Amino acid sequence: MSYNLVIDQGNSTAKIAVFEGDSLVEQWRCEDLLPEVLRRVAVSAPIEAAIYCSVTHHSENIIFTLREIAGKVYELTSLLPLPITIGYATPSSLGRDRIAAVAGARAMLPGRTVLVVDAGTAITYDVLQPDGNFLGGNIAPGLWLRAEALNRHTERLPLVNVETPGDVALWGTDTPRAITAGIVRGVAGEIDYYRRMLPDDAAVILTGGDAVRLAPFVPQHHAADVIVEPALVVRGLNCILQYNQALQ
Repeated sequence: MSYNLVIDQGNSTAKIAVFEGDSLVEQWRCEDLLPEVLRRVAVSAPIEAAIYCSVTHHSENIIFTLREIAGKVYELTSLLPLPITIGYATPSSLGRDRIAAVAGARAMLPGRTVLVVDAGTAITYDVLQPDGNFLGGNIAPGLWLRAEALNRHTERLPLVNVETPGDVALWGTDTPRAITAGIVRGVAGEIDYYRRMLPDDAAVILTGGDAVRLAPFVPQHHAADVIVEPALVVRGLNCILQYNQALQ
């Protein structure tokens, strides 16, 4: 039995996932992506192929280690063949994690229009068309950035932790609650706005660190048309890996 290894290197942490076919077997998050971490994974799961995606910088050490432990290694760049088409005018500047998330959405909901919302430090809103075309998308500040901006650029507004679970009032009855409600419900309103700009049968997939936080506030226009999938990026990377394996 052999497995695929997927690495999603973000700005602050890396996600490592092992797949058997389409099935996610196990995943980890680590702050320091070191070669010995990958070697330990390979000891417990024989790796047939691996894919590496980084939104920060290219790491020769990681690529070299992957070539030691995997039969075939891919790196997600603008030149790698994809199971989706890119409608973005400058594909080389398009975030690789955004490409992977849209590929994951294509695998989850083939033939559907999908709004992919990745809610992290920044929030990206990306549109997948039914024919598999990544139409494009928008970028906005995330929850934490909005809270920090209000605190930093005003004299009296406190810094509130909008990312913690808890009740979010419809209308704030004190300043911290007003800020929390304004930010969380404001982002939910953004998601609903973009959703309304798409065909009636469009779905929304939420991913990223604040996906679970936001999901209860996003209106559902149809049953089950708002889906939370925290592993969307690694699932999309696995789809891209499998697509390239099939081409050989």
